[in-house]
Amino acid sequence: MQLKRRLTEIRAAIGELRSNGGTIALVPTMGALHAGHISLVERACEVADHVVASIFVNPTQFGEGEDFDSYPRTEEEDAAKLEAAGCDLVWAPTPDEVYPDGFSTSIAVTGVSEGLCGAARPGHFDGVATVVAKLFNQILPDYALFGEKDYQQLALIRRMARDLDFQIEIIGVPTMRETDGLAMSSRNMYLTADERGRAVALRNALRSAADAIIGGAAVGETLGAAQASLIDAGFALVDYVELRDADTLDPVDRLERPARLLAAARIGQTRLIDNIAVNPA
Repeated sequence: MQLKRRLTEIRAAIGELRSNGGTIALVPTMGALHAGHISLVERACEVADHVVASIFVNPTQFGEGEDFDSYPRTEEEDAAKLEAAGCDLVWAPTPDEVYPDGFSTSIAVTGVSEGLCGAARPGHFDGVATVVAKLFNQILPDYALFGEKDYQQLALIRRMARDLDFQIEIIGVPTMRETDGLAMSSRNMYLTADERGRAVALRNALRSAADAIIGGAAVGETLGAAQASLIDAGFALVDYVELRDADTLDPVDRLERPARLLAAARIGQTRLIDNIAVNPA
């Protein structure tokens, strides 16, 4: 497996892969890899002949006071995991390679980026859209794979790829979970032992709310009860618990078509997100 840091190097390496024929799948990551990331690579190996993974902690998607400086950076361990999973090439650029001196372009995807994490983290999704667009142009993949845990991000990337005519199939991969149901996340390592024990309440609240809504309970009252249950479980703040259309992410107050129940809440110093599908009975 090769690891490249400069644009000229990655383009040459991509050219070599292309010269041998076959398709390329891209798995963008910020490193600190866990089994959820590896599931993306494994799925990429199933759909494409060659797999490229990126490792880049993108500064433009972090807001003031967020954890950019402390975000875990474990490149050597990450590279070993990627190689073991079947990755052919790792793109680990330096910040100046992605954002050279004088860089002044930003991509904004309206609609799906509004509300939810877009409201709680202003500017976050502009940073996501910009860096992913750059990765698409740098790697020119046939497929790109993203986890469903970041469901709003997945919807945004699908919309951007469609609107900007990227000839890339965007594939969402189901959320990987710990044995108790907590969604796998690089930020889980921030949790203390007590917080980790309480964190599973996020998944449990979503499951209980989904069952109630499918059973005919009023959406607004059910979402309010889910938020209250998280506070009771020890979460310090609930950013949102919302039911949205699975495709458009428009708010839903009556379950008539496939929807997604999404939540973000803070426990200790850690912000956790999760979501599950909610479909009419």
